[in-house]
Amino acid sequence: MTLKTIPEAPAARPCVQVQCDLTPKALERWNPSIKAAVTDDNTITMYDPIGYDWWTGDGVTAKRVSAALRSIGDSDVTVKINSPGGDVFEGLAIYNLLREHKGKVTVQVLGLAASAASFIAMAGDEVQIARAGFLMIHNSWTGVAGDRNDIREVADFLEQIDGSLADIYAVRTGGKVEEMSRLMDVETWMGGSAAIEAGFADSLLASDATKEDTNAMTPHQVAARRLDMILAKQGMPRTERRSLIQDLKAGMPGATPSGKPNAADTPADLANPIAELQAALARFSAAATKTGE
Repeated sequence: MTLKTIPEAPAARPCVQVQCDLTPKALERWNPSIKAAVTDDNTITMYDPIGYDWWTGDGVTAKRVSAALRSIGDSDVTVKINSPGGDVFEGLAIYNLLREHKGKVTVQVLGLAASAASFIAMAGDEVQIARAGFLMIHNSWTGVAGDRNDIREVADFLEQIDGSLADIYAVRTGGKVEEMSRLMDVETWMGGSAAIEAGFADSLLASDATKEDTNAMTPHQVAARRLDMILAKQGMPRTERRSLIQDLKAGMPGATPSGKPNAADTPADLANPIAELQAALARFSAAATKTGE
């Protein structure tokens, strides 16, 4: 596999209102404590969601990857991934940056490469995956508001994006675009050996290539992501979820006036709001079900 054979991906966003979010299942299965045992100056790590991550104030962005590649120059680069995915458009931009890099790109999937992280991995000249690692591919999905013409326009655009992603997967695996589309339609998860057998990866990583960093995420970030996942499952838009959780954090003991990510210190700070919100959502769901009877 050479970079010249990998298809270029469309990176344009149809409008600023369209934001592609994490899937709750990917967030549930993501273990953020898995990291590389060893890195060097020619390593780019992707240990966060793709796109700006509101919880950490960081995230894997095209701007960050571009800066890292400029620093590395034309030398070979190793990209180490453990990410639940995220914004498909940011992922496409990152994919194109790696695709255009003049040096060899080696991708190592340490834990999870889901959604946008999975097609970023396809930009590697060589893809290695941990035996216990996972790849997940699916159709791009988003929340959008507007009339039927606005929604239809976004749906048509996402269909084009899905076709481009299927093409990328097909070129990497040697399979057919139609086959990749079927796998994306049903959201396909592949373990390390299965990913190699299907052509998404080339080899298994050595068992000592990863380590577990128990301090990878602070307690408040774990709790906040848990709450965010609950709200996402209920269909609440991302902007509303973040506004609600900011309000909760602002009213907690030890919260900072700005409501920045370090506002809560322990899981207990968010435990009660999470429990209360779960109960409220359960009551709401029961009422909605009763109304629909």
